Amino acid sequence: MRIVIAGGHGQIALLTSRILTARGIAVTGLIRHASQSPDLAAVGATPAVLDLESASPSDVADVLSGADATVFAAGAGPGSGVERKYTMDRDGSVKLATAAEAAGVPHFVQISTMGAGSPPAPGSDEVWKAYIDAKTQAEDDLRARSLRWQILRPGRLTDTPGTGLVTLSPPPVAAGAVPRADVASVLATLLTTANLPNLTLELTTGPTPITEAIEKAR
Repeated sequence: MRIVIAGGHGQIALLTSRILTARGIAVTGLIRHASQSPDLAAVGATPAVLDLESASPSDVADVLSGADATVFAAGAGPGSGVERKYTMDRDGSVKLATAAEAAGVPHFVQISTMGAGSPPAPGSDEVWKAYIDAKTQAEDDLRARSLRWQILRPGRLTDTPGTGLVTLSPPPVAAGAVPRADVASVLATLLTTANLPNLTLELTTGPTPITEAIEKAR
């Protein structure tokens, strides 16, 4: 099995790569800078230098060729403005999904955010509004495709140790936090569980073991 993760140098992507490669699964991480390669190698992943914003869909499809699944874990990140919320958080996902279809990759997992699919809270700043709108549009694009997909909407991310216990179900889920380590464990399980249907799932810390929560969400 081979999985390609866009945004391969992100914290969740690195944690997910470590889990997958420990299970003997080949992971390729898309990164923007060659200097990030050692961090991917440290978790057993193979780096592929490719700027998702500037690359053509055919360039992305070349990297995806032969993969069993791909993950959109990229994002404009903190400090970015309105424009990059659209060019990365929306358009990056759209480009990856287009390339996945072209390359015959059957499975796509998209990291979104709690709040997507609904109007931003009153008083939200323009960048947050753009982020929610971009994530919502990216979700809508994925749902319209022939790919098998899951959309994962984590709550507020923390760096506390993972517990392996979550609330994971279709929206709405009450707002809450979740360790990045648990997000990675959920991603790894979604990617390696056979015959999952198309699902939109919201995720926070909760009472249920991850595998059990995913089975209940089918």
